[in-house]
Amino acid sequence: MRTHEERMELFKSSDLYPVISSEFCNGRSVCEILSGIASAGAKIVQIREKNISDLAMFELVKRCKEITDRYGMLLIVDDRLDIAMAAGADGVHLGQEDFPLAEARVLAPEMLLGASTHNVEEIRKALAEGCSYLNMGPMFPTKTKSVACGALGLDRIEELKKFVHCPYSVMGGIKEHHLALLSGKGYKHIAMVTEITQAGDVASKVKELRKIMKENYHES
Repeated sequence: MRTHEERMELFKSSDLYPVISSEFCNGRSVCEILSGIASAGAKIVQIREKNISDLAMFELVKRCKEITDRYGMLLIVDDRLDIAMAAGADGVHLGQEDFPLAEARVLAPEMLLGASTHNVEEIRKALAEGCSYLNMGPMFPTKTKSVACGALGLDRIEELKKFVHCPYSVMGGIKEHHLALLSGKGYKHIAMVTEITQAGDVASKVKELRKIMKENYHES
């Protein structure tokens, strides 16, 4: 099993951060989508399921882990620390109303703990409680997740990232045509849902998205 340090090194080396929800897979299975993502060289994936049983979620994560292990990827589970731990995932991504991050760090010291943040106060709290990385968003309007703050916009995210002193990702309504701009502004870890999961050829789409990010990235 990887240590937290090993997992952090993998996270830092990642670029595109695909997030898979079965409801946005156009009728295909999560594992089919994940296989396409993995074959295209992505180094991290998050499994986000809100409407399935605990047993189905555990079994899904175990099947996904077989794929991510084969490709040397990081497997992150949204919300469910218990399932992430039981299935041997690399980490869990916690929202503001999920299991407390500080307690998660005590229970799972070697796991990556991601935190969803939307303002300065949440960023400071996540940092103080030991997050491995945090996510800022939603950057643009999105239909995959509803949050009270609505879309923050690029200018607001640019302000917020000044307060971040750990690796971070951004997500929310990000499409292929945004990538050159975002990569050029130093956003290295960019999370996307439907742009990937609804693509006809997932592997080709992921390769193209990663190519755009690599060609335009400039460290800020």
